[in-house]
Amino acid sequence: LEQFDKSLPFSLTEKQILIGNEIARDLAAGHPMNRLLQGEVGSGKTLVAVRAMLTVAESEGQSALLAPTEVLASQHYQSILRTLGEKRASELGLTLLTGQQSTAERKSSMLAIVSGKAKIIVGTHALFAQKVEFYDLGLIVIDEQHRFGVEQREALRQKGKSAPHVLTMTATPIPRTLAVTVFGDLDISILDQLPTGRIPIATHVVTDSQSTLVARVWQRVAEEVANGRQAFVVCPRIDEKDEPEDIPESDIPGNSKRPLAAAVLVAEALKVNPILSGLRIGLLHGKQSAETKAEVMSLFTNRELDILVSTTVIEVGVDVPNATTMVILDADRFGISQLHQLRGRVGRGAHPGLALMLTAAEEGSVAQ
Repeated sequence: LEQFDKSLPFSLTEKQILIGNEIARDLAAGHPMNRLLQGEVGSGKTLVAVRAMLTVAESEGQSALLAPTEVLASQHYQSILRTLGEKRASELGLTLLTGQQSTAERKSSMLAIVSGKAKIIVGTHALFAQKVEFYDLGLIVIDEQHRFGVEQREALRQKGKSAPHVLTMTATPIPRTLAVTVFGDLDISILDQLPTGRIPIATHVVTDSQSTLVARVWQRVAEEVANGRQAFVVCPRIDEKDEPEDIPESDIPGNSKRPLAAAVLVAEALKVNPILSGLRIGLLHGKQSAETKAEVMSLFTNRELDILVSTTVIEVGVDVPNATTMVILDADRFGISQLHQLRGRVGRGAHPGLALMLTAAEEGSVAQ
């Protein structure tokens, strides 16, 4: 841990050090830690978790980081690999385990886990599988804890020889009263300090009826791309066959009757939008194969796409520092926590972030 801290190209924030010390005390105590780490998107929760994993590795224990989606698990794996550096990651046997891996990859990962060679494991629900056995599971880190059920979390805890320490992380602001009521058995750490250089994200709501402002949204996207940045455009559904799964349109007070934005159609429409002519536009959604998703994400991360049209598969954990603009279509169809997460995908680099939320909900309506 000491070597790792020295190798970081930046200083830890005061809050990261403080919470790191709290976790270290918990890990050294004679009973399992049960701590909720709540922190704004981009406050450096993953770094706090990595430092906890290194502490556990020092006593030869294993740590498992559980992520709700394939995209997020591989992002975490890549970012931990970058943070640790190739040499340290290989010494710690950093391993990825997901359901979409080939049989050979999965077997190799499971062997590293059961033999104890893998000290840090990143995975999805695949970690719950009966066949997955740990050598000595000392710490479970659960990212986006609200995406997992109680029994799922328990299934993973049962895989430890003795009860493992548990650190759950969330960026969704949970009011303290609710946290105490729902998570009464948890110690709560709040990481409320952003690393230096993080600039607040400008957020604007644009109503569909303001046609000049709607056109201005796409101009802003074009301007950001012209300055070398990238943009996300998020839609509530995949294509016209994809029924919005919650409530019929007509049941939402103040909602218009037009169909909801569908990612496949929006991507096509943006390609022929004269304001965006010549820009490289990609498409990402949940019905694509794991290979396609990984390929599209990699093109966007490597700046080979200017605009990524997507559904909420990019809601959590996606980290592209060069992306500065987040356009959310039919924003009234997303929950507060989703909007909060989506907005947190931009402004993660040196440039200010901009979130533009478009809605057809009428002024004064519940949805608005």
